[in-house]
Amino acid sequence: MRALRQVLKDWEAVIGLEIHTELTACDTKMFCGCRISHDDAPNTNVCPVCLGMPGALPVPNVEAIRCIVMAGLATNCTIQRRSMFYRKHYFYPDMAKNYQTTQGPVAFCMHGHLDLRVAGEAALERPDDTAQKADDGSYLARIGILRIHMEEDAAKMVHVGGAEGRIGGATESLIDYNRCGTPLIELVTQPDLRTPEEARLFMEGLRQTWLALGISDCSLEQGSMRCDGNVSLRRRGEVCMGAKTELKNLNSFKALHDALAYEICRQAEVLESGGTVRQETRHWEPTRRRTTVMRVKETNDDYRFFPDPDLAPFDLSDEFVEECRARIPELPDAKRERYQRQWSVPTYDADRIAGDPALARLFEAAVARAGVAAAPMVANVVINLVPGHERLNEAQVASIAQLLAQDAVTFAQAREVLDVVDGTDDDPERVVDERGMRQSTDADALDAIVREVLARSEDQVRQYCEGNRKVLGYLVGQCMRAAGGSGNPKAFNRLLSERLETLQ
Repeated sequence: MRALRQVLKDWEAVIGLEIHTELTACDTKMFCGCRISHDDAPNTNVCPVCLGMPGALPVPNVEAIRCIVMAGLATNCTIQRRSMFYRKHYFYPDMAKNYQTTQGPVAFCMHGHLDLRVAGEAALERPDDTAQKADDGSYLARIGILRIHMEEDAAKMVHVGGAEGRIGGATESLIDYNRCGTPLIELVTQPDLRTPEEARLFMEGLRQTWLALGISDCSLEQGSMRCDGNVSLRRRGEVCMGAKTELKNLNSFKALHDALAYEICRQAEVLESGGTVRQETRHWEPTRRRTTVMRVKETNDDYRFFPDPDLAPFDLSDEFVEECRARIPELPDAKRERYQRQWSVPTYDADRIAGDPALARLFEAAVARAGVAAAPMVANVVINLVPGHERLNEAQVASIAQLLAQDAVTFAQAREVLDVVDGTDDDPERVVDERGMRQSTDADALDAIVREVLARSEDQVRQYCEGNRKVLGYLVGQCMRAAGGSGNPKAFNRLLSERLETLQ
């Protein structure tokens, strides 16, 4: 197959996503009082309602409704004051009652959007001018959201004997109904995505938003967040849509990107050879790095939708919507912009921290102790040193950031100090002083060492003057050795460069 970027020069990919997220913030299921848990023994959290027994009546979970309204407000959706639940029928054992309770054409949340900033190599995959371009080559793409609707999750199927736990080749299938009835929101995008990287960025951004709202743990590994991708191709410049295929249950950002990339190239190969792309559902096989046919795609008529007679239309009051709005915290985009504008945090660091609520809380608490001027260094510590030291408190993060900002320790020393204080209340500065690790930045004392090292390093000085800048590292090392490890390497580097430049 041709490479993706080559294919996208001739063909335009039209991509839409359906992202399913379990509302793990809720304690009970969508229409009954059964506890939500991924870890209990199979089929222990079930009742007549979630098993669909005759005569059992559902009662909507108000906390789940609150979560979906918050999700809609956070993604610029219009909150529909009146909507209703439908029955979606299909014959499959993961729903004991043979239908799923879901929402119809009008959902709680309609017609929203999220903006994507695409930069670097990924920006080259969209060769047209349909997105707002910036001077640095990045572009801003607005991705429309058709709706976010509420439904109940299905049971968990465990296929035994097949490859990678898939139904193909399995000798038997087991069913765990504990998950059945878990409140689930499904976000459906407009077909506005044009590259696999845009799709990956959209799902990453959405996950950050849901985490900030606290409505789900968004665990792709455990399946509380998963994605279906719809993709079709058309020649560049054409308006009509091509036949689409659906890629089911993509449970990682890499799987989403790679499955879409493969499918785009596969469809291009089919069309360029004179073939026809069939509308079908396909499965991504990560080990073989290919998609395979699962089934011919159903249409809405196959599901026989009709209003659920056991659930009255749902009316949301203005007071309820405003209560939900008041619960929304600062979202990742706003947090990222504040870090950059007010605290001068580099873009990459601001993006990493703003997208992780726990990291953001630690960062902001540490900045409150260290001071706003130290925020860039605190961000550096949080990104590069905190991982692997998960039991640090904000005082320790602030202390090590201040030591680094003062050039009192190197990053290697900072990591060593954090190994010592992790899980304790010890002050990193005290550990540095007790172990004699504090680096000297006294210019006069260090300059004397620099002059002594240069005097006995005529060979390296000559090489430097002839253009070999690599010997500077050797000279810094000699200065550190002469200082007994107590001199600051950055200060030595600066003093050496200044003296060597005078010898040119």
